[in-house]
Amino acid sequence: MLDNDYGTLQNLTVTILIEDYSGYDEGLLAQHGISFLLEAETVKGSKTILFDAGQLAEPILHNMKMLGKDPATIDLVVLSHCHSDHTGGLVGLLEAIGRKRVPVIAHPSICRTNFVLKPAFKSFGMGPASSAALIENAGGEMILVAEPLALAPGIVTTGEITDKIDFEANPTLSMFTLEKGKMVADFMPDDLSLVLVLDEGLVIITGCSHAGVISIIETAVRMTGVERVAAVIGGFHLIDADDARIEATVKKLADYDIGRIYTGHCTGLKAEARLQQVFGKKFKKTHTGITIKF
Repeated sequence: MLDNDYGTLQNLTVTILIEDYSGYDEGLLAQHGISFLLEAETVKGSKTILFDAGQLAEPILHNMKMLGKDPATIDLVVLSHCHSDHTGGLVGLLEAIGRKRVPVIAHPSICRTNFVLKPAFKSFGMGPASSAALIENAGGEMILVAEPLALAPGIVTTGEITDKIDFEANPTLSMFTLEKGKMVADFMPDDLSLVLVLDEGLVIITGCSHAGVISIIETAVRMTGVERVAAVIGGFHLIDADDARIEATVKKLADYDIGRIYTGHCTGLKAEARLQQVFGKKFKKTHTGITIKF
């Protein structure tokens, strides 16, 4: 068993409930967004975590039924950041869970206004459909914390990523928020990931990696003291990155000798092609319905 401050999981299954691409599995739906179901066996028993909630609950609930997953088994929810393609289905999913005080773990700034100006104004934040009041009415209990939060033995959030590698200092997407009615740059302080510790190494679950996937990995390694990275699963948001940032990201990922990379969503075709070229069989494009076991 690995020696670290957070404990070690015995087993982990990650099921991709929704992604931009549905793959070839008959009957499963896709939408622009991410939602993962994590089923973990710990020394203190099992824990089922919903990581992100896609844009809409209905296709996720459809896929859960097709995959034999019961929403009522979900113990808690983790939200990676405020964007509606990761939070829009939350209220409907909480209603399907059907309990009161389901913990919803997120950063304290997750309910802020967030928007882009190019190519035209568009609001990306949680918005009225996922307001704190509606979340609580649906049974959710907002647990808003900027620091790492241990959820079970071997499971911890990164909290806000404060130490960033130089080429990831700014998000690839130019976003804005409001402070006292004035528009200011939004550097996505709420972007957090989930770290799961297993004997084979760290499994890191990301939403869009607005904080930078390398900065997220380095934070996870520093937090846990575990240098082996078994897998990184989620979006890397390199879809609007320049070639230099893509190359720098791929090089640093190679330095970590990561066991498996599962990515799609906001990563972008150019970055995915480069990852495929460098990592070969270690690289998998994510799609709805994939089940990953550790």
